[in-house]
Amino acid sequence: MRGPGPLRERQEALELVTSEVERARAGSGRLVLLRGATGTGRSALLEAAADHASAQGMRVLRARCSPDAAPLAAVRQLLQPGQEFGSVEELSEPSEPPEPSGSPYDRSGAAQLWRLLREHAAEAPLLAAVDDVHLADEPSRRWLVEAARHIDRLPVLLVVTERSQYDVDPPADCLDHALSPALVRGHTLAPLSANAATDAVRSTVGTAVPPEWADDCVRAGAGSPLLLRALLDDLRAKDPDGALPTTVPETCAALYPGAYPSAVSWWLDSAGPATADVARALAAVDDVPGDPDDHAGLVAGMAGADPARVSGWLTAMTRLGVLRPDPDGRPRYAHPLLRDAVLSGWSGARRQAAHRTAAEVMLRRGDRAEAVAGQLLRTDAVGEAWATGALLDAAAVAVGKARPDDALPFLRRVLDEPMPPARRASVLTELGSLEFATVRSATGIPRLAEAVRLPGMPHDRVRAAVALGTALARRGEARVAIDVLRALDESLRDHPDLIRTVQAASALLSDHDQGIRQEVYRWLRETAERSPDLVGAAAQALLVRYEATAGLTSADTAMKRTRALLEKPADPLAEPFLLGTAAAVAQWADELDEAERLIARGLTGQRESLLHPMHEALLNVRIDIAAARGSYAELLAAPAAWQAGGMRLDPRAPANAQAHAVVALVETGRMEEAALLTDAFDLRIAPDSWELNRFRYARGVLRAARGDAAGALEDFLECGRRQSARDVLTPVVTPWRTAAAECLLALGRPEEALALAEEELRLATVWNTPRCVGRALRVLGTATGGRRGLELTDRAVRLLREASVETELLPALIARGRQLNAAGERARARDSLREASERAERLGAVRLRSLAEEALREGGARPFATALTGAQALTGSERRIAALAAGGLTNAEIAELLHLARRTVETHLTSTYRKLGIRRRTELTTALDDRPADPEPSG
Repeated sequence: MRGPGPLRERQEALELVTSEVERARAGSGRLVLLRGATGTGRSALLEAAADHASAQGMRVLRARCSPDAAPLAAVRQLLQPGQEFGSVEELSEPSEPPEPSGSPYDRSGAAQLWRLLREHAAEAPLLAAVDDVHLADEPSRRWLVEAARHIDRLPVLLVVTERSQYDVDPPADCLDHALSPALVRGHTLAPLSANAATDAVRSTVGTAVPPEWADDCVRAGAGSPLLLRALLDDLRAKDPDGALPTTVPETCAALYPGAYPSAVSWWLDSAGPATADVARALAAVDDVPGDPDDHAGLVAGMAGADPARVSGWLTAMTRLGVLRPDPDGRPRYAHPLLRDAVLSGWSGARRQAAHRTAAEVMLRRGDRAEAVAGQLLRTDAVGEAWATGALLDAAAVAVGKARPDDALPFLRRVLDEPMPPARRASVLTELGSLEFATVRSATGIPRLAEAVRLPGMPHDRVRAAVALGTALARRGEARVAIDVLRALDESLRDHPDLIRTVQAASALLSDHDQGIRQEVYRWLRETAERSPDLVGAAAQALLVRYEATAGLTSADTAMKRTRALLEKPADPLAEPFLLGTAAAVAQWADELDEAERLIARGLTGQRESLLHPMHEALLNVRIDIAAARGSYAELLAAPAAWQAGGMRLDPRAPANAQAHAVVALVETGRMEEAALLTDAFDLRIAPDSWELNRFRYARGVLRAARGDAAGALEDFLECGRRQSARDVLTPVVTPWRTAAAECLLALGRPEEALALAEEELRLATVWNTPRCVGRALRVLGTATGGRRGLELTDRAVRLLREASVETELLPALIARGRQLNAAGERARARDSLREASERAERLGAVRLRSLAEEALREGGARPFATALTGAQALTGSERRIAALAAGGLTNAEIAELLHLARRTVETHLTSTYRKLGIRRRTELTTALDDRPADPEPSG
């Protein structure tokens, strides 16, 4: 095969040599100087010139220069082959050319060499080919300059190649610097064009190579015939049969036998140590983003070079094709393989030193913390405070921008730096928390355990213990978690506030195990009765929450007690427990706006990078609020939060978000997705937790909706058994009794259904919120039947409508419509069912709308044609928020005005945009004004 033609795109240079050969043969010599960057084919062009001259009858003399040679060695090699390293016989008399003033070279030697040149020229026209004259000894260079001044009347053509490339250290003057332009003809070799390089690739390996593969070769070749030829040799050598790899490697380790990296190393050596250091420094920070000018300064600082020279070098290398600007204009190596070959010339220690220097330079000039720390990730321990600070700052920035995955490597790396034990404990706490919560890695637990063992401030030890306890509880080891917290008691004797914080954490973590939960709350209640001062506000709030779930208090009483607790001063470590517990109680009491405000306060006071049981609890209350409002779009907005395996360490353990997602999928008519989600968990082996009970209830909802009343009943009763074992009796958490009663009715067991419905109403009346009482009345009315049953259902509808509890009002309207149909009151039934259909459509409750329309058909009426889209489809909340947004208020301003969470506002606007068929806020005014006439009822 033919190699990647070294003389491609060299026609102009060949024509120059051809014309000068003819001129010299006619007796008028001249110097032809062929310049070019390393690897552009100067030597190949010189050889072609020599072959052409020889073919024309000229005698060819050759010399190849090398550094550190003896004086006049290059000229002696040219005129006295074999004697360039010996002495020159002294001449008795000098001859032309005359010695230049101040010349260091030997007069007699120079004269003899000039005489030899004349003698050779007298025998036949002569071409003297001197390669790499930039490497020649200084006397030889001066001799050649003087010779060029005197060969214009001799049949001598002097063809010389010289490296011409922008280097960081300025090179010596070119050979023609002291010559008149009339005495020399120069030509600079340009790098190969992309087309010529592509042709070279195809002529070497065949025309059938994919364009992308050929382009990779061209970029890795960087316009240099030398590099391109070496790369293709390596690629063909990878397979004994000469088959080419499917892709061009990005690392030199994938090449064999290594001609390409050797060629790159030679290219760098030719440029000198200063340029080589700059080239390698650039390769080391090739992936660092930033302004092109800043990049030049960074590389200069790393290499200790002149920034102006580095900037010029970057420009020159871009012009040659070695570098290419990225979309931001920053110069980068044309191909990853080229970058790797440049960088391979540095040892591991030298690379680490370069990255450390880069970090220092970037820190001094005020670069982003993450960029500075990114360089430190590639070094061993620096051992200085600035490195520790940069890594911790970068981790904090990543966490603050909700990119915890990016914070992990910074925190892992900072552990290599020397730190006091207290600071190391703090880092371990944060790292262990992030590893456990973000990558679901069990390695986080040993780090947290180490943080607890290290000496430090009591507050920090409590934080570490709470984080460790949270991780252990989530792994199903609630008893071990409680033991970790109890082990702190001895060291906290002088810190009663911290002891109370540990009490609150223990109580909250005990929710993960019914046995330990009963034990912890029994102790907490007894302590509160004996010594109230020993129980802090957070623990007292948890007792209120316990009594609420145990059916021992009303919503009104519970809210008064929690509001009073909120007015008391709280330790910063204990405050999240108080706020989160109060938010849960407020949500159960249907004080949803107040619950949202408490959640916002609680989350604001927490660091997301630290494991805390109340952080997840607050997020769960936020999900519960969305479910209470029927905000199905919000519940399903982030699939990663509810799809199987999306959030949890153990895929056997379903989360609260996934339980609510199942119900939301059912209510929005996405039964198959709901089934896939429930089938992803084997509840027989799932560890005990309140979330498991909620998920079992959700699976019962799905089974009931799909007509499997027996399977649903099994789930509801098992949920009830488990909840009762945890002293969770009230229907405020999971209304399993009403759900089971409906299944019993479907299975033809009305007496059992009635008993459960009556028990539910009794417990609901204790808590006494419209949601709980209205739901219990609705199911009891259905189970009772007849006129008495209709009265109970009517009460449920009135109660739920007055309280605007939409999610429970819909099934109550449908239940009343069915009962009215059964009583023969078709007109009233139609009104109730049409109202249910309208409200369900606005809420997005597809399943309930279908049930309402089915009941309408059963009663002989056609469904009401409600709007699916347009302004008429907006709910009251959506219309109110949309009007404020159209008036120019921001989401944050709307949230503050309506006492809502900003996320709730965003969810309502998303639904509004969908219904109105718009995509921008600016379209709201027109869309809201474009209201069609109300549809006429049918039937």
